[in-house]
Amino acid sequence: MTLRYKYITIEGNIGAGKTSLATMLAKQFDAQLVLEQFADNPFLPLFYELPQRYGFPLELFFMAERFQQLKETTGNSQLFQPNVIADYLFIKSLLFARINLNEEEYKLYQRLFHYIYTTLPEPELLVYLHCDVPQLLNNIGKRGRSYEKNISGDYLQNIQDTYFSYFKTKEQLRILVIDSTDIDFIHNPNTYDRLVDIINRDYECGIHYVKNIFEY
Repeated sequence: MTLRYKYITIEGNIGAGKTSLATMLAKQFDAQLVLEQFADNPFLPLFYELPQRYGFPLELFFMAERFQQLKETTGNSQLFQPNVIADYLFIKSLLFARINLNEEEYKLYQRLFHYIYTTLPEPELLVYLHCDVPQLLNNIGKRGRSYEKNISGDYLQNIQDTYFSYFKTKEQLRILVIDSTDIDFIHNPNTYDRLVDIINRDYECGIHYVKNIFEY
């Protein structure tokens, strides 16, 4: 089997499993893997302690890092490997900024974002792993990152709502929303194979919802 789409982005809330799925797909299909280097952001642990103080430098750092990484990868990928799989969408920068910044900070951030946004290609397929908030909190707790201990359910729900509001504005993208709340594709090969089958189908532009992967 070969991947139908040259450039796939796996997205989702914090703790949804997007990095795991992107890594597994890239390994199976020998694709170029682009992972967000969130641990390199020195403002991340500070932000979770004092969000109003560190939100702006946090988001600026993330935007610069994401832009550089995607620009280098998507600009050169065709020379080396046929497929690119990323675990984040660049618009994520703007979506999180809208949540984490005050109005004046966001206006400035938005100007900077739109200046560089149009220079990056859109993915051919966006896969969003939708996981309910209680399961997200459980996943976050299991991985035990100290700086994530103060993440609240309300914050996760706000992120979830922001993504879905954005999807409604992007009719020109292929968006595949998969309910991953009750599935374990990491430890269950049959579940993972089913996900691969669904991801690799031919989709028209627009939003496609998958409530149950075994009935889709």
